[in-house]
Parts: sequence; C-alpha cells; structure tokens
Amino acid sequence: MFGLGTREIIIIAALAVLLFGAKKIPELAKSIVEAIRHMRGAFKDLDEPKKK
Repeated sequence: MFGLGTREIIIIAALAVLLFGAKKIPELAKSIVEAIRHMRGAFKDLDEPKKK
C-alpha cells in the first residue's frame, strides 16, 4: 500500500488521533467516504451518454 509498512501506518494513525482527537476520526472518515462517492458519481455521469 503505497510502500508503507506497518510501523508507518501506526505512526500516521497515532498522529491523526493526536491532531484530531479520537471523537473526530469517524466523522472525518465519513466525510472522506462521502466525497469519494460524490466524485465517483460525477465521473460516472460524465462517462454515460445523456439520454433525451
């Protein structure tokens, strides 16, 4: 996964908890997932020809 080992992932996760707090992490993850879904939908709309 992007050349990251277990140590690096643990360090990144610990920094995220320190920066945002444990309560904010699920909210951030949810907003990231929603943004990805929105982007996928937008790209899917571009790929499909418009039906009239």
